[in-house]
Amino acid sequence: MDNKRIVSIVEDELDIAVLFYYVLRTIKEIQVFKFTDPIMALGHIKINAKDYVLVISDLRMPVINGIQLLKTIKHLNPLTRTILTTAFLVEDNIFQEYLKNETINGFLQKPIELEQLLLEVNKQINFIENVNII
Repeated sequence: MDNKRIVSIVEDELDIAVLFYYVLRTIKEIQVFKFTDPIMALGHIKINAKDYVLVISDLRMPVINGIQLLKTIKHLNPLTRTILTTAFLVEDNIFQEYLKNETINGFLQKPIELEQLLLEVNKQINFIENVNII
């Protein structure tokens, strides 16, 4: 995989994963993957860690939750940007701690407007480009 820039959506609700997938495919120069199983996503991320620029993860999923997944991803590649999504309220002090230590780089509250999704994803990708990591 030469200089690929991978973005993955990890969302256990298939309809949301598919919708986000098709919206994000409109962004040039990234390769988009979608996973409804966080364990399968983690396997893909482990194999391709150096090529990952962004992972978007739902908070509540079976087996491994979004925060656990994003923590693991940051251990594999601290440069990978992360966005957490949820329809539920998150304890503010816990959430702020994850933002502060950069386990989470962005947050989107469901329901998510597609324009908002694109803005946040572009913001995270531009952050990486602006610090000349890619």
